[in-house]
Amino acid sequence: MAARHLVFQLLFLVTQMPYMCLSQSNSTSTNPASNKTVKIRGCGAGLDPVYRYLCDRRAAWGIVLETLATSGFLLSIGLLLGVIIWSLCMCAKRQSSNIGGTVACMSMFLLSTAGIFGLTFAFIIQLTPQTCPTRLFLFGVLFALAFSCLLARCLALHGFAAARGWGETGVALGLFTVQIIIATQWLIIVLVRDGKPCQYSQEEFVMLLIYVLCLLAISLLMSLNLMCKSCITYSYSYSGPSNQSGNIQAMLLAFTLILSASIWVVWIVMLTRGNVKLGKRPLWDDPVLSIALVSNGWVFLMGHGLSQVAFLCKGEARARDVPLSFAGWTSPSADTPGHNSPKEGKENGSFETEGDRRGRRTEPALRSPYESGFSMTEIDPDKDYTIPRPKTTNYEESYDEY
Repeated sequence: MAARHLVFQLLFLVTQMPYMCLSQSNSTSTNPASNKTVKIRGCGAGLDPVYRYLCDRRAAWGIVLETLATSGFLLSIGLLLGVIIWSLCMCAKRQSSNIGGTVACMSMFLLSTAGIFGLTFAFIIQLTPQTCPTRLFLFGVLFALAFSCLLARCLALHGFAAARGWGETGVALGLFTVQIIIATQWLIIVLVRDGKPCQYSQEEFVMLLIYVLCLLAISLLMSLNLMCKSCITYSYSYSGPSNQSGNIQAMLLAFTLILSASIWVVWIVMLTRGNVKLGKRPLWDDPVLSIALVSNGWVFLMGHGLSQVAFLCKGEARARDVPLSFAGWTSPSADTPGHNSPKEGKENGSFETEGDRRGRRTEPALRSPYESGFSMTEIDPDKDYTIPRPKTTNYEESYDEY
């Protein structure tokens, strides 16, 4: 009986061994964090699973966003260096230049845009104790700097005295400092005083960005007001090249802030409500924030960065000091060979009296090409030179109809 029982146990183990091995392999593959040497398609053999979305071909969103973020970062840094070098060259050519404040504010905006593109990698990498403070601090700080620069630009276009010249940079820095204080205080309270791990909910993340949302809302309202004023001015009055440039800047500012506000509404709704209803809460949180960073960064770069650099260079090129030639302003014979006598101003016919013409000069008086057809002495006081006005006896009708 004992031998028969032993044989049955051996047969049972042999028959159940494949199922046990299969279940063990499935449990290992579904928990990649427990095995540091798990093989990921497109990544190296010994890659930490925390960085898997940087190279995982099965999750292509990480590779696509990584490419877009890298190109945006390089373009932003290139524009930043180009603006700085161009401004230094302009200041070297001209002893006094009033573009320092605008260049400084534009440099801060491009720096914040490059930081937004770089922050995308902290969200493509999975949440760790190292990436958590970076996410919480830099997300609000970088967007606060960008929206502060846009708000300062709106104030400058509105004509506020505090935002002219270097005041534009000062306003942007003052608004930006508030978010630094808020983010620093939150990190100190959570990490240092309470000693808690860097864990937060989606609602807490959004609440930390309330000040940034206020900057976005104020900038959007001011840009819309500025765009309405520019459209009215463009439609009902003549505007020169400078005013037309200001109108285009106002429209681009409003367009940039409208797209930014739309992006923020979408990612906040998806992060707090949409992912929960779709059942994708932990899985889609990082992709939603990464997409928001990349898309808003490109909106900043294309809507305000490139256009503002173009307006800055074009406006400064128009404002260069060009040497003026005053020859021919007092007399058409100023450049005529043989007329090298010093000019006293009386060669212009409008400066001569009738007595001078009769006594001193017999030849026809030379007249300026900019002089009117008759002088003040030719006006007859007995004649009526008033402009005739329409007359009517119907006093009940409005005057505008005539």
